[in-house]
Amino acid sequence: MPKDQALVTERITAGVDTHKDLHVAAIVDAHDRFVASECFASTRQGYKKMLTWMRSFGTIERVGIECTGTYGAGLLRYLQATGITVLEVIAPDKVDRRRRGKDDTLDAINAAHAAYSGTRTVTPKSRNGMIEALRVLKSCRKTAISARRVALQLIQNNIVSAPDQLREQLRSMTRMQLIRTLAAWRPDLTDYRNVTPAYRIAFKSLGRRYLELHDEIADLDTMIAALVDELAPDLIARIAIGYETAAQLLITAGDNIERLHSEAGFAALCGVSPVPASSGKIQRHRLNRGGDRAANSALHIIAVGRIRLHPKTQAYMAKRLSHGNSKLEAIRCLKRYIAREVFYCLRKRNLEIQRTKSALDC
Repeated sequence: MPKDQALVTERITAGVDTHKDLHVAAIVDAHDRFVASECFASTRQGYKKMLTWMRSFGTIERVGIECTGTYGAGLLRYLQATGITVLEVIAPDKVDRRRRGKDDTLDAINAAHAAYSGTRTVTPKSRNGMIEALRVLKSCRKTAISARRVALQLIQNNIVSAPDQLREQLRSMTRMQLIRTLAAWRPDLTDYRNVTPAYRIAFKSLGRRYLELHDEIADLDTMIAALVDELAPDLIARIAIGYETAAQLLITAGDNIERLHSEAGFAALCGVSPVPASSGKIQRHRLNRGGDRAANSALHIIAVGRIRLHPKTQAYMAKRLSHGNSKLEAIRCLKRYIAREVFYCLRKRNLEIQRTKSALDC
């Protein structure tokens, strides 16, 4: 067999250290030995050159990529579109980093070694479906809520220090009455050198900002609700599960929920799986402080809502408390059961969507 042909038929594994403008790729051979590394632009043309460069060393078995949710998202979509198996490399090897130091090439090589061995890797979320659209809209809504809260705080702080005539006029109003009054003001914009007119200008600006953000959040809520209704109608119909909590659980599961092989994996992803902490004759579990804390918070909100509204949940809590568990321990157990319920609901809906897509393709 010619040498070039033997090289092309060799199976290789790649690793990529991602950055904003440049990605560093490294290759290891079928025996996990380092072969080569190279830098590429983080553009579609750069992705194409990187893939051509990788294939020049042999058949690609898999590619390990760091930060597939941020800097590596574009590369992830590109490689998945070509049918290449992609793994997300998570935490770096701290012992190896302390021993060998750190630079982009070493990070890429470590990513390739991790992809080869299957350690420190997970199946990444596919970021090309409706749930990715839901994630983008929800993150935008979150920042809009923060900005609206800041605008309201500035209004309230400025009322405290405003001249007496303005403070007495505004301090007794309700929140929305205050906002609409400020947004309707028509101060003289040329008189900004004097204190009272300057306060009026600032109040008007903050009031209009609050209303604009309020309308923006309402529009985003409508879009998020429509996506949740389409993606998981059965989930939103369950007790104490609202659009915000349902949206967060959908985002945590991702478009490709099949990457989670069991409901225990989903519970661990949400940080509600009990962690063994036994020693000798003492058998116990401790709180899981890992996982997606936003999903954990969503499950906690659902649990609290069910404790208030659902008779079966109330009976379960009473049973746990009678067995000697604290209220927090009982809620942790309840969150684990809710995670199981949510997982099977989402997986069932995902299978329905896949069957529909297959029928349409046929």
